[in-house]
Amino acid sequence: MSDVAIALALHVLAIVLWIGGVGFATLALLPAVRRLSDLEQRLAIFEAAERRFAPVARGAILLAGATGFYMVVRLDAWRWFGVPAMWWMSAMVAVWVLFVILLFVLEPFFLHRAFLTHARVAPDASFRNAERLHWVLLIASLVTILGAVAGSHGLMLFR
Repeated sequence: MSDVAIALALHVLAIVLWIGGVGFATLALLPAVRRLSDLEQRLAIFEAAERRFAPVARGAILLAGATGFYMVVRLDAWRWFGVPAMWWMSAMVAVWVLFVILLFVLEPFFLHRAFLTHARVAPDASFRNAERLHWVLLIASLVTILGAVAGSHGLMLFR
């Protein structure tokens, strides 16, 4: 069973890196950037941070997905998805799929350009919307993490 322990350790590491980055962006970076008065400075800082962290986030998301899938297969845990008390299993997959769509499809092919275009016309609204989206993503992620840790250690909310 040591392979599952290794997969779990890598899974948690990936989640900490990925969602930690979402937390940093939501709680520190976006509010600080939004308060800057110069639009070009706002965009430059936001772009630099995004360019630096996006590959890290994508790698962490892929690692989380691969290790999560491995553990489900190895533990033959497919039935857990149908157990109401293990709602967090489906929540983990839903959050993961949402981020995969955002970071691998929408952001590179649409959102990045749309944000830059909209930011030049309505910078305050653009950064406010980006911050709101990050809050939604962070809250969904944290609820899922809380449920997964509590649920995997015996706390069952729904029986």
